[in-house]
Amino acid sequence: MMSTGQAVGVVGKSRAGWRPDQLRGMREAHGLTLEGAGERLREVARAAGITVPAANFQTLWQHEQGEVYPGPHYRRAYCLLYRATEPELGFRKALPGEQTQLKLTPTEAEPLGDHVLAVERAVLQIAPGDDASSNGQEVRQRIIDAWKRRHTGGDPNRPTLLIVGGYAGSGKSEFSRFISRLTGWPVLDKDPITRPLVERLLVEMGSDPNDRHSSVYREKVRPLEYQCLLETAYANVDCSISTVLTAPFVAEVSDERWMRRLINRCEARGVTVAVIWIQCDLETMHEYISFRSAARDSWKLQNWDEYIASLDPELRPAVPHLVVDNRLGAAISLADQVRQIFGTVFA
Repeated sequence: MMSTGQAVGVVGKSRAGWRPDQLRGMREAHGLTLEGAGERLREVARAAGITVPAANFQTLWQHEQGEVYPGPHYRRAYCLLYRATEPELGFRKALPGEQTQLKLTPTEAEPLGDHVLAVERAVLQIAPGDDASSNGQEVRQRIIDAWKRRHTGGDPNRPTLLIVGGYAGSGKSEFSRFISRLTGWPVLDKDPITRPLVERLLVEMGSDPNDRHSSVYREKVRPLEYQCLLETAYANVDCSISTVLTAPFVAEVSDERWMRRLINRCEARGVTVAVIWIQCDLETMHEYISFRSAARDSWKLQNWDEYIASLDPELRPAVPHLVVDNRLGAAISLADQVRQIFGTVFA
């Protein structure tokens, strides 16, 4: 497992497209000293719930000199501080078709005026994942409508079960929380809901509480874990409460029969199911997993080559679905920007 120091940043020479001079130029354009930028960075990170260890002038100097590549939370905080994207700050090259300049509306604007444009820009990152995904525009509109009606009262749509899946470290929990902040829909995240039960069950079965890779976990525990998660979701949608459900769902979304059973069961309850797959690159997943330092990820980090050999970067759900491109953290960065500009609206 990486140490705390390693999680904060890595040597920048291995980062293609990194231009640390752009970060320094942005700070100088804002008239900030290294000390002043560090203070502002801590304030912005604290308001956004992001951890930036130290954020002192020595750390910022190392970032700007290209000695240390900023970790994921530092990059997010920099983007919020300077109201800029990662490509604008020189952290990386832009992805094909990625929006690299953000024109954000002022926080004093009316929430149902120009703010709608900011939400639409962010929600448009949810794109059809295959030719069969004909409900992409409908799902995006449901999210926008739910946000609007959250401030005007009521949502006439059928309850929605929004399933957000993706590999560990892909950014699905962050994206799910973003959707929840827009719509007011509750998030059911597998790990915090089932972890205490899973860990106790693994111990009782003579296994390690952090085991997430053995046959004991996969065959005996994991099915019960997902069953508990789904039953919790059913309790919500039975009360006509739209819900965001997030977990890897790797085996489930690739099993067409499993997905059809879920969709049919929800349809019988008058609930619409929408599936979103978070696409991410291996390097970014490794970075996110390393930074969160969760005990359940120890095996993955210690056996990274073996772990990624079991992943299929091209995996997509077997039913019509939507895709969020979070390679290089692009989607989460945009979500951070929108959450910041809507801070007063969400309160």
